[in-house]
Amino acid sequence: MPNQLSESSSPYLRQHADNPVDWREWSDAALEEAVHRDVPILLSVGYAACHWCHVMAHESFENVDTATQMNRDFVCIKVDREERPDIDAIYMNATVAMTRQGGWPMTCFLTPAGDPFYCGTYFPDTPRGGMPSFRQILAAVTEAWTTRRSEIESMGSRVREALSDAASALPNGGVVVDERLLDYAVASALGDEDQTAGGFGGAPKFPPSALLEGLLRHYERTSDAAPLQSVMRTADAMARGGIYDQLGGGFARYAVDNDWVVPHFEKMLYDNAQLLRAYGHLARIVDDPLAGRVAEEIVEFLRRDLRVVGGFASSLDADAAGVEGSTYVWTPEQLRDVLGDDDGNWAAALFGVTDAGTFEHGTSTLQLRQDPDDSARYADIRRRLLDARSARPQPARDDKVVTAWNAMAVTALAEAGAASGHPDWVELAVEVLTELLDNHLVDGVLRRSSLGGLVGTPVAALDDHAALITAMLTVYQITGEQRWCEQGLALLDTTIDTFADPDEQGAWFDAASDSLIARPRDPADGATPAGASLIAEAALIASAIARMGPATRYASIVDATLARGAVLLAKVPRSAGHWLAVAEARQGGPLQIVVAEDSRTDGELARAARRLAPGGAIIVSGGRDEQPLLDGRGPVGGRDAVYVCRGTVCDLPTTSAAELASKLG
Repeated sequence: MPNQLSESSSPYLRQHADNPVDWREWSDAALEEAVHRDVPILLSVGYAACHWCHVMAHESFENVDTATQMNRDFVCIKVDREERPDIDAIYMNATVAMTRQGGWPMTCFLTPAGDPFYCGTYFPDTPRGGMPSFRQILAAVTEAWTTRRSEIESMGSRVREALSDAASALPNGGVVVDERLLDYAVASALGDEDQTAGGFGGAPKFPPSALLEGLLRHYERTSDAAPLQSVMRTADAMARGGIYDQLGGGFARYAVDNDWVVPHFEKMLYDNAQLLRAYGHLARIVDDPLAGRVAEEIVEFLRRDLRVVGGFASSLDADAAGVEGSTYVWTPEQLRDVLGDDDGNWAAALFGVTDAGTFEHGTSTLQLRQDPDDSARYADIRRRLLDARSARPQPARDDKVVTAWNAMAVTALAEAGAASGHPDWVELAVEVLTELLDNHLVDGVLRRSSLGGLVGTPVAALDDHAALITAMLTVYQITGEQRWCEQGLALLDTTIDTFADPDEQGAWFDAASDSLIARPRDPADGATPAGASLIAEAALIASAIARMGPATRYASIVDATLARGAVLLAKVPRSAGHWLAVAEARQGGPLQIVVAEDSRTDGELARAARRLAPGGAIIVSGGRDEQPLLDGRGPVGGRDAVYVCRGTVCDLPTTSAAELASKLG
């Protein structure tokens, strides 16, 4: 049968629609074909912005001889890891178990039942570096399948059992989520900080997005300066480094070096959504113009480069015209060609562009190690260089709209916009949230992604549900529109019914069903927060704004979930950044700030509350009858009044921003 990817809802799969390989999407029919033909499955997993996925595609999947061998001896299945994180999680666990490393492209060989028996990542088209060629791997697997079938099937069964065992719930008990644990987790994470270059650990360096938010919340709760200073060092180093697009805004996926100079150039929505939240909070907390500017430029990047029908696109590719980073790097001569000698030399010195280069072939990434001495000149040069850059070949964009990543962007836009006085950011958040609900909620079932306004078939995962609930409840707090609260709480109830482990209180499955060889769950925060830590955040907000009965239930869910996440905070705090953020908010009460507004209000006290309140606080405003937190709380002496509550303890109301600042300080 011919290649079947041309109608896929995944741009990554569509990239392979013209391969001579007879690719299928993951389906029961594809697995049944393997049974009927009595051949193994070749599973290839990647994503649109993956550089080495493109390399392997060009070397092997576009090669007619290799494709003939693949089509003859295997049923070939392509999976977009961003569209099917459940499949990716299962077979990545198998790959790591077999090879002690993972990554993409991921290449797995499965029995027709879906049991993996041989896994790897990238395989070259010719043997090199001690690695066999891809065609040699294909031949060896075919020979083993033909001559040692029982051995392969036995291995696959053992791997299936091991994967099922590995998906067990985190232990409950033994570690208590209290101030002592949070202090320990923060101190342990700070012990891994690179205080010279910023960040945590060594190269390759990834933006510690969720951890930055957790550290900021710890500072705001405890006034301990150490985590704030750590965040400032890391945020400053990243914003000035080559990992940040100094012309167009937005962060690349990671830096290959220790000093943030050379990025892996792909730009992901999920990184920039989380970093917008962190930089937005940092700009709110400290008088740091750079943090505020970076937040503004991330928003502009989202608007200009990622806004598509239905929300925000998933990513920009690392390559342009087949060359990694070619859109973004410069030589001194290129700068002078665009700017003239005087401005070109000034820009080269400012951005660290040298004749030797910092990247490849004498080109340099742009850095901003010191502030410009002429802000108007700097702005003009950035504009002219960005215009010139737009004439270069541009990286491909994955237009797929992923629920979880868009929801994280909505939350960040709404929070940062409300705190910084950018109502247009809040409006953008509402636009995207509306499109997500209109497109992705189909007959009461949430879907993972869409393309061009057409929703895909994969059902949403736990992280999609949880992030979307948090987005709705955040927008509700800022806009006061009751529908977001009602829809958010309804989706939370559905999520609990669908994903909560009925046998293990506080434990969660990442996938909606167990139709695969294992039902995945990974509670550790990675490039994006874990579904379990995201649902803890959603339930925490709900526990503060729902009416008494449901609120009590949600609070119990939060505490049971955090009790299981405690082991991550105790043992691997750098992989528990979002857990830390949620636990800090829970330790703080959570803090509830209620602004009872008079009918003649100018809204200034509510705006001040959003500027002054720490991350993770629940802030509502409006008239008495709009929601439970306003019951019995009204204006004082005809003036707006703010009520601050920590858990079940409330302060006396105040009518001034200055008094509110002292209460929150």
